[in-house]
Amino acid sequence: MNKTNVPSPATPADLLEALQAARADLTPELRKLADFLLENPFEIGVCSIRQLAAKADVKPNTLVRLSRSLGIESYDSFREVFRDEIRQGRETYPDRARWLQSLAQRGEMGALYVASAESAIDNIESLFASIDHRLIEAAARDIVAARRCYVLGVGVNNAVARNFAYLAGMAIDNVHALPQGGTLPVDGIARAGAGDIVIAMTFRPYRREIVEAVDAARAKGVRVIAVSDSPVCPIMVNAQHRFTVPTETPQFFISTIALTAFFEVLIAFIIAEAGEDVVASIESYHAQRQALGIYVEEKDWKT
Repeated sequence: MNKTNVPSPATPADLLEALQAARADLTPELRKLADFLLENPFEIGVCSIRQLAAKADVKPNTLVRLSRSLGIESYDSFREVFRDEIRQGRETYPDRARWLQSLAQRGEMGALYVASAESAIDNIESLFASIDHRLIEAAARDIVAARRCYVLGVGVNNAVARNFAYLAGMAIDNVHALPQGGTLPVDGIARAGAGDIVIAMTFRPYRREIVEAVDAARAKGVRVIAVSDSPVCPIMVNAQHRFTVPTETPQFFISTIALTAFFEVLIAFIIAEAGEDVVASIESYHAQRQALGIYVEEKDWKT
C-alpha cells in the first residue's frame, strides 16, 4: 500500500481528497473505514477513536493505520483538522413516507414544518460553507471553453438539468440537457468526444444509467463534472471537477434546494466567464421575446 502525501497544513477537504484518491490501494478493512469517513465526515471531529471505530465497525487501531497511510502520525492529529469545521450530519428513516404519515396521525405537522425549514437552511449553509468558489469558477471556465456541454440527470434531476440548460442557453449555445424524450442518457453522448464536457448528477440510491453514461463519456475522452451527495459516488472517480451537494430532508425524496442553488451559482459564473458577447446574446434573446409579445405588459394587467 502506497502512502498518500497530504498537503501541509492540511484542511478537511485535503484529507477527504486524499482518502478518495487512496481508496483503490487500501486494504479491505481500511477501505471500509475510508468509505465511512467520506460519507460521514462530521463524525471525525466530534467522536473519540473508540466511538468512531464502533460506528465504522472496525478496530480502533484501524483509525491509526489509516491516518498513517495518509502521512499523519496519529489519529488525534488527523481528527484535529476536522474539529469545529465539518458539521454535516445525516439522519435517515427506514420508511420516510410512513414516518411522514405518522406525524399527521399524532398531530405533529408543525414539527414537520420546522424540520423542513431547518433542513433547507442547513443544506444551503453547508453548500456555501463547503465549496470553494474557485472550484466553481474553474468548472465554469471549462464549460465556456468546451465544444459542447451535456447535462445528465434523470428523475427529479432531469428537471434541474433542463432548467440549467435553458438558462445557460440564453448566454451560450453549447449546453444540452440529457436524456431527451424516450432516450437513455448514454444515447445523447454518442457523438461526444475530446473537447466536450459532461455535467452528471446522481444521488443515493445512485442511478445506473448515469454511472454508465459517465463511464462511456470518459472512454471517449470527455471531461466530467460530477455532482453528488457523497465523495464515494461512482461518478466522482476520476472526474475533473467534483462537487458534493447536501440533499438532506425529512421527506422521503431528496431535497433539490441546495442543488438548484449550486447550478444558479454555476450559471452566474458561466456568464461572468463567457466574455462581452454574452451580454448581447442575452439582450437579443429577451428583445425577441418582447417583440413577439410573450411577456404581459404592465399596462395590460394594471387596467
